[in-house]
Amino acid sequence: MSTAHTHQHDHTHEREHIGLGSGRSRKLLFAFVLTTAMMVAEVIGGAWSGSLALLADAGHMMVDALALLLALVGAWMAIRPADARRSYGYGRIEVLVGFVNALSQFVLVGWIVYEAVTRLLHPGVILSGVMLIVAVVGLLVNLLVLRILHGHAHDDVNLAGASLHVLGDLLGSLGAVLAALAIRWFGWLWADPVLSMLVALLIVNSAWRLLRLSAHILLEGVPDGMDSAEVEVSLRGADASIRDIHHLHVWQLASGSRMATLHAELNEPADSARALQAIKQMLLERFDIQHVTVQVDPGECLDQSKSCAGHNHG
Repeated sequence: MSTAHTHQHDHTHEREHIGLGSGRSRKLLFAFVLTTAMMVAEVIGGAWSGSLALLADAGHMMVDALALLLALVGAWMAIRPADARRSYGYGRIEVLVGFVNALSQFVLVGWIVYEAVTRLLHPGVILSGVMLIVAVVGLLVNLLVLRILHGHAHDDVNLAGASLHVLGDLLGSLGAVLAALAIRWFGWLWADPVLSMLVALLIVNSAWRLLRLSAHILLEGVPDGMDSAEVEVSLRGADASIRDIHHLHVWQLASGSRMATLHAELNEPADSARALQAIKQMLLERFDIQHVTVQVDPGECLDQSKSCAGHNHG
């Protein structure tokens, strides 16, 4: 049996691209600090004014602050070297934290809805002036954070995702401003709990998407937008020496970190080095899979425990 492995890593590029000293990471750090500070201000303002809408928006900002923090953690973990106990490094910590975060947000939503229903049935005193000031400041901070992130969001998945989170925060802060004005001008105390439930819907949407994504990665599912059957067909045509591709598994360690293992059956005689290079190049250039392990089977597949004709996909 002849087994060959190809590993494509560009650690130097990764360090320049997402290292903590990069401009993008500085933007993420600044946005995280601003968002966290505003979240604390909304908690204090919500408790002082009696506004559930501010507390709910603070919860939404907590989701977004953690999303920014995850992007920073991912940048830091990506440059940490693998060790004897963790041969793939520490990138999956980002996914684990995201999974736990998503679950915790459903608890937060349950509390917001419970409080909102209670306040609809038993309205309390709300200091609309304090609520309005904090909401306006929150709106301005979200505009600033969105402006900071917008410059690079078009070509960076983490920044683009963070920008979407902040946009949701912006809508939440705008709603808090409108609710404060409604209470101040018309005495509509119901506007505060109703807005809180609308913010809860924003949190549920963000949390559900994060939960699905992180669970899919933890289950080593095929990356979104990728068809393993298409990958298999493409690899069969990558070089004339390739007779068959089977046992193909494609997954990702963390968001954007794609990996693949596969068996390649070559024609006789065949240049295995040329075939391996063609496979690696195809996976990298067309599917952005950077870490590839290939087993070359001499003739028929030697793994008798599984049928190679089944073309298993991970």
